[in-house]
Amino acid sequence: MRTAKLLILVVGIIGLALVATSFERRTVGAQQSKASGGSDRLVVQLCDGETKLEIADARAGEVLPPEKAREVARRMMAAYAEQQAKQVSKWTARDRLTWEREQKRVIEEGYKLFHDWRALGGTIGISCDMCHPDAAATHPETYPKFQTQLKRVATLRDMINWCIENPMKGKPLPPDDPRMIALEAYITSTRKGVPLEPGKH
Repeated sequence: MRTAKLLILVVGIIGLALVATSFERRTVGAQQSKASGGSDRLVVQLCDGETKLEIADARAGEVLPPEKAREVARRMMAAYAEQQAKQVSKWTARDRLTWEREQKRVIEEGYKLFHDWRALGGTIGISCDMCHPDAAATHPETYPKFQTQLKRVATLRDMINWCIENPMKGKPLPPDDPRMIALEAYITSTRKGVPLEPGKH
């Protein structure tokens, strides 16, 4: 009798679990269908981060053949150009002021970091400006280029990290670290107007 009750209880628990799982799958499926507008067509997002193109004859997750991919890219860029033409007229003086203010703020932060070995994790008291006063001899306009220290083609941020690791005896910054972005903004700002010459030594 006791065994029978235990068996009934176990079967009941398993049954409830199966019902819950089934319900969860239906709910997730409904949410996914709703999120995609009930369509399983391939949707491509444009460079502006807002405009989207639904490709009528391609399914989500499908790899497009080269000719089709080029056609989709052409349509994307045409739509992007159209959006940009509309957007320019929407930009206000306030928008431009915001952009300039943010750019200036990040450059100023980069300037401070360039002169502060502690903020960059240096361990021996040497800061960027001691070797590169006013960002001299950093030549951001020449990257990417082959660097003998790294024995490969490097970007400006690769060399920033090389300097942090070697002369400053610190740890490299992740590529998306706000300090890296600020340093790049400051260093590049000091060469405003200088022509780009990637690879120049």
